[in-house]
Amino acid sequence: MRNDDLFDRAKLSIPGGVNSPVRAFGSVGGTPRFLARASGATVTDADGRDYLDLVGSWGPAILGHAHPDVVRAVQEAASRGLSFGASTPAETELAELVKERVSAVGVSPIEKIRLVSTGTEATMTAIRLARGFTGRDLLVKFAGHYHGHSDGLLAEAGSGLATLAMPGSAGVTAATAGQTLVLPYNDLDALRTVFAERGDQIAAVITEAAAANMGVLPPDPGFNAALVELAHENGALVILDEVLTGFRVSASGYWGLSLADGPVYRPDLFTFGKVIGGGMPLAALGGRAEVMDYLAPSGPVYQAGTLSGNPVAVAAGIATLERATPAVYARLDEAAATLSSAVSDALEREGVAHVVQRAGNLFSFVFAARHPRNYADVQAQESWRYAPFFHAMLDGGVSLPPSVFEAWFVSAAHDDDVLRRIIDVLPAAAQAAASAVKPG
Repeated sequence: MRNDDLFDRAKLSIPGGVNSPVRAFGSVGGTPRFLARASGATVTDADGRDYLDLVGSWGPAILGHAHPDVVRAVQEAASRGLSFGASTPAETELAELVKERVSAVGVSPIEKIRLVSTGTEATMTAIRLARGFTGRDLLVKFAGHYHGHSDGLLAEAGSGLATLAMPGSAGVTAATAGQTLVLPYNDLDALRTVFAERGDQIAAVITEAAAANMGVLPPDPGFNAALVELAHENGALVILDEVLTGFRVSASGYWGLSLADGPVYRPDLFTFGKVIGGGMPLAALGGRAEVMDYLAPSGPVYQAGTLSGNPVAVAAGIATLERATPAVYARLDEAAATLSSAVSDALEREGVAHVVQRAGNLFSFVFAARHPRNYADVQAQESWRYAPFFHAMLDGGVSLPPSVFEAWFVSAAHDDDVLRRIIDVLPAAAQAAASAVKPG
């Protein structure tokens, strides 16, 4: 069946025809592509057409799609059983691997880890744990940051909510929403004010290590470190969400990357997803032992999951992390620099106002003349230029994220030939963006 037929069929059985909203192409229009297979830097749709992929399953495909060693590890694990509902030796191996990688300049902020199945579950558990540990109720988050779809985190979130221009979600009670305080990103004065007014009620501040769900928007230099210091002065914990950036932008995530040109800081809890599962459903939270030991069965904060530490997903995660070497990160950085510069050059030649946003090898583009610092700045861009740009790239055989509010992902499989073929399509896409007409 063709893509349009598959979409029509899906809409009869699945809300909106998709199982995750951004896949519906709602902000760019047209028919979403139903993918049949993928290999390296290429995905193939139901019509049999190949695309050079810059989505990368939203991050996990750091080595490229269907890496032979990862596939082999999954097949071998599956041959021994898909799920046991019991502990396995590999769970500890993965936990030890994460602890080893997330260390820098003599600081090892993760002492214990709990494996879960999704990034949403990881952040939800981290928040419950912070509340249980501190005995406080309130949570602080930043507008435009997306931490999964649990009820207390959907206020002014990025990702699909930004794509669909939704301020929040129906079904979230006022009481639940009222326990989350939403502040402008990169605004330490706002954070100081809320701590001065309600500091003894705040359990934690949660922040993306570098925002990547309203497009890429890195923190101001020193912002994360100052945030940690301010929270700790007021008895609150800090949850650093590295679901997107963890093991993607460096071996120790954005936390490790940020220490290269800033002060040393130590969040209390980290959340991970995406790369840690190598494309399989797997996520984790980790942090200092004093806090983590509040989780059951050691402590009073309950969390459980039949598929937590699933042996097949754990095998994929171990195989991926073991192969995410310094050479791989160097290649990702080089590919991101080459491609983001080429896109910028193409847009500049057509006179399209834009800025490149980067956090390590994650990048995106804002159709504005100035670099944004917060969600309001991002929302003010000429986002209507993205749809024609997106479709021109798609027509040229390049699959981009179907939203201007998402990051672009390269992989180790994006070699010079792949980049050249992507760059060849850019002139037509830049012309399409330049000739776009503002709706209304």
